[in-house]
Amino acid sequence: MDWTQSIRTALNAMEEHLLENDCVEKACRAALVSPLYLQQGFRIMTGLTMAEYVRNRRLYKAALEMASDAKVIDMALKYGWESPESFTKAFSRFHGATPMQVKKDTHLIRPFLPLRVSITIQGGNDMDFTIEKKPAMHLIGKAYEVAFENSYQIIPTLWDAFWQEHHPVTGSPAFRAAVKAHHIGEFAVCMDHHPEKGTFTYLIAGLYQGGDVPEGLTLCTLPEMNWAVFPCVGPLPGALQSLNTKIFREWLPGSTEYRIAADTTMEWYSDGNGNEENYRSAIWVPVQNA
Repeated sequence: MDWTQSIRTALNAMEEHLLENDCVEKACRAALVSPLYLQQGFRIMTGLTMAEYVRNRRLYKAALEMASDAKVIDMALKYGWESPESFTKAFSRFHGATPMQVKKDTHLIRPFLPLRVSITIQGGNDMDFTIEKKPAMHLIGKAYEVAFENSYQIIPTLWDAFWQEHHPVTGSPAFRAAVKAHHIGEFAVCMDHHPEKGTFTYLIAGLYQGGDVPEGLTLCTLPEMNWAVFPCVGPLPGALQSLNTKIFREWLPGSTEYRIAADTTMEWYSDGNGNEENYRSAIWVPVQNA
């Protein structure tokens, strides 16, 4: 299944299972693509997380029923809210009107119809990348749980927190020694997707050289696989985030030769000042032949 069709399949599955608690998880399974890439790509391509899309669709359908004289408590339970109060709050925020106001005036309903996927590919096949086979990688790093909906905003703050732990005054000596020994910060790995929470694990990492693992750090191993390596030149985080958006909007929809091979993505960082115009970094995407 190609990337564009996977997004369409996910949309159809969310519509089919809209009232079920595991709606997003079922959509991820139906799409037959890495859930991590599906969630990231869906947000980049639509501007919404999958959870936000489901919530908006539910609030629209609930408004249609409210206009037909349904009760607030019934709508709250049917569409997945724990109480009439929490439902009314979400309903009012989305529609700009309370359920009672919508009952009186259906023109207040904010439409939110099912999305339809239409992608125009602009240079996706011409993107600069190489295919590189890498042996199994043993990594050590600091793990953070990140929400898909605000990952572009949150991840730069995680790097700030990471380097604060490395600070010679406020940081732990064992942490600083581990960062130096394993060159932690050379890589960042997105992995361990949690569809029920809309989050993934972001690991700021380096190649594990052996020895003790200080408190607060963790080990992981990535198996041998082929990677599509996309080089990036420019200041962080903007240059790398722009490249990531281009991969999802252009390269994945336009790629007929490769498909995603694992629920993981990597970022590589060179030494030097990340604010410089010629700073070098890269995004690694695990691939196999389509």
